[in-house]
Amino acid sequence: MALKKGDNSKGKTENDESLYLKKIGARLRHFRKKAGYTNSENFAYENNISRPQYGKYEAGANIQLNTLIKILKAMNVTLEEFFTGFNEY
Repeated sequence: MALKKGDNSKGKTENDESLYLKKIGARLRHFRKKAGYTNSENFAYENNISRPQYGKYEAGANIQLNTLIKILKAMNVTLEEFFTGFNEY
């Protein structure tokens, strides 16, 4: 389907992606706290992850799958556990 001039389909897709990234960030925050880290900087420092970048991930910045897997391993969380209930956040 070709986009017509003035069609907002692309904007909707970008908004959907932004929403999913924010949900991923909320899930990261949830599991970080569940792992006993009240501070994102301490978690990042102790697990050799860039502190500023990790903070951006929790805020909804784009994250590569291999980076997500590395972070989840540090939290002792599987991908399945991470995405179970994803739409609740």
